[in-house]
Amino acid sequence: MSVLAYVESSKGKIRKNAFEIVSYSSALAKKLGSELIVLTINTEDSSELNKFGATKIIKVSSPDLDNFDAHLISNVISQVAKSTKSSHLVVSSSVNSRYMAPLLAVELDAGYLSNVVELPSELNPFTIKRTSFTNKAFCDATIDSDIKIIGLSSNAFGIIENQTNSSEEEFSVTLLDKKITLKSTEKVSGKISIADADIVISGGRGLKGPENWHLIEDLAETLGAATACSKPVSDMGWRPHSEHVGQTGKPVATNLYIAIGVSGAIQHLAGINASKVKVVINNDPEAPFFKAADYGVVGDAFDVVPRLNEKLKAFKAQNS
Repeated sequence: MSVLAYVESSKGKIRKNAFEIVSYSSALAKKLGSELIVLTINTEDSSELNKFGATKIIKVSSPDLDNFDAHLISNVISQVAKSTKSSHLVVSSSVNSRYMAPLLAVELDAGYLSNVVELPSELNPFTIKRTSFTNKAFCDATIDSDIKIIGLSSNAFGIIENQTNSSEEEFSVTLLDKKITLKSTEKVSGKISIADADIVISGGRGLKGPENWHLIEDLAETLGAATACSKPVSDMGWRPHSEHVGQTGKPVATNLYIAIGVSGAIQHLAGINASKVKVVINNDPEAPFFKAADYGVVGDAFDVVPRLNEKLKAFKAQNS
């Protein structure tokens, strides 16, 4: 039996969350006394995974897998899991993996737990800690199936270096017929994606219009952050839907989340609550976000944000 970690890639490059997935999977394999196998799909260079405990890397390559299709990906992982006799599978909590993992569970007749934040506290019964109630509480859950799938929450375990000399193996799969036809894609270039960001700067209706979004973009550039927005902002067309974060948009679990002019509707808070440090800048002291934030600034964003940005630039200049 082995632990199989599926790591995501984009345009041939391993996504940042892969290093946390492999770090966690390595620790899990050690606890189980089993081998760690890492699965990559259409990845050009996977050697960096050696730093985090991978003992064997299986590579699947096919142009038909360039664009995400949950049915195809779940079937590929299922084929690899059956071939390697993997008893435990670890996936991320990205939007794609959350969509794919239940399909994978059906294929393998496996139990699936999402939002996992720790290694199992017990192996028999297999008991593991996860978040619940939109990250407002924790619970200990158990899986009694022979095969277990773990969806690791972002930034829950951390990245731990554990240098290994892994072997690489090409794996041939039989692909299902495509169920999704991709007609076009729109991609933003030159910016940090929300999925890969350690810091996210988000704007709301308090910015009064898209012409003022330079406040968000300038601060994001200074901090090396991704830009995001609330649902009303994307609904009004001020920003693309791809930047909408929250329960009905993209979930965010960053190290630092800064909300500017965002009131803090319950759906927004539910989607960003897993972020480690939350900062809000709003001129309304009664805004719901202040109750959820670690730090709050009551003030006009058009005054506070430029001053904050200048202070950060000066700090970086002095410490570079």
